Amino acid sequence: MFLFRHNKPIDLSGFTDCHSHILPGVDDGVQKLSDSLQILGRYEELGIREVVFTPHVMADVPNTTEGLRARFEAFRGEYKGGIKLHLAAEYMLDTLFLQRLADGDLLTHGDGNRVLVETSYLQPPSGLNDIFFNIQTSGYEIILAHPERYMYMEMSEYDKLRDKGIMLQMNLGSLAGMYGTSVQKRALHLLKGGYYSMAGSDIHNPRMISHYLEVKLDAACEKAFAAIREVSI
Repeated sequence: MFLFRHNKPIDLSGFTDCHSHILPGVDDGVQKLSDSLQILGRYEELGIREVVFTPHVMADVPNTTEGLRARFEAFRGEYKGGIKLHLAAEYMLDTLFLQRLADGDLLTHGDGNRVLVETSYLQPPSGLNDIFFNIQTSGYEIILAHPERYMYMEMSEYDKLRDKGIMLQMNLGSLAGMYGTSVQKRALHLLKGGYYSMAGSDIHNPRMISHYLEVKLDAACEKAFAAIREVSI
């Protein structure tokens, strides 16, 4: 007698999307208000509860805190649905970030002191560990966006990140294989191992939703995802 493992479609009911590019016209994400509203409408159908808007902030996309807050408030005036919306940012660890950090000018997750950061996929910035230390000693907690996508990282480095108190955020698209099978395997390994503290869509357009719905998880990954599906913001 053979036992077959039946993977189940991912359950997004009650999900808190901790990383998205839905705020229109501020980065390489959604450009049109209608597309942003379409995404949130579909999210409502899926039972998604909260969404954090995390526009890019980097030298090439130097969004200001004041500017993003103004755009976010204008968007909330247009959105009539029931999803709870939050504003934060996704900061590239570059010279602009270091200046914003020194000025205390960062958009954090919710009312807390967590800051979402990213690096290049191919190589880390010079002095990455020193940058992490600087962020933490400045009073912030670090959320590292989509660590499964950083090809310069060895698997052993994820343990070191956890030991430093750095939270790891998984992309749904990584589970769907949107960034290749290598990234997908890393994401599944990290998910099953309990490395992630939260998850996000990293959505840039409405078409990406169909890819998330193709994700199917085995029992172990389903249990691990359930543990991070709903995060307090």
